[in-house]
Amino acid sequence: MSRIGKKPIAVPGAVKVNIHGNVVSVQGPKGKLDTSVPAGIKVEQKDGHLVATRENDSQAALHGLARALVFNAVEGVTNGWKKELEIVGIGYRVELKGKNTVVFTLGYSHPIEFPLPTGIEVAVDAKQTRLTVSGIDRQKVGQIAADMRSLRPPDPYKNKGVRYAGERLKKKVGKTGAK
Repeated sequence: MSRIGKKPIAVPGAVKVNIHGNVVSVQGPKGKLDTSVPAGIKVEQKDGHLVATRENDSQAALHGLARALVFNAVEGVTNGWKKELEIVGIGYRVELKGKNTVVFTLGYSHPIEFPLPTGIEVAVDAKQTRLTVSGIDRQKVGQIAADMRSLRPPDPYKNKGVRYAGERLKKKVGKTGAK
């Protein structure tokens, strides 16, 4: 039995939920999200909570997934999601160009312009070495942060590059002197 799938989802008072077949529409103070639920999983609204149920045990693998997707939508429209990135390296920095473009200087011969999709906001700190990606869609926020990290992943020898805040890296030992 899915332990995550059985947990009810608390719906705050400012959030409205509409269920149409296998699409759950969640509207809150930060925006509106539509989440499609896999076939065989039903989401029902009972006294301020959402409950995901499955028809039979063949959908056991999707039960927890469906509940997590709906929970992420409810959490996104109330509080939003965010990922923090750090840029480490001499001369490496990031800056905002307009409202929907981020410019990275990461040691290449040219600066990298990264366009932002709709629904994603980026904030850069004063030192230009930390940035915060935020939005209401958890999948989109995580994907944009991963795309930004892939521009210059952390180097295992010098630990330079773009990394998630709090990411622990294993530093490798370089060459030893020739004898």
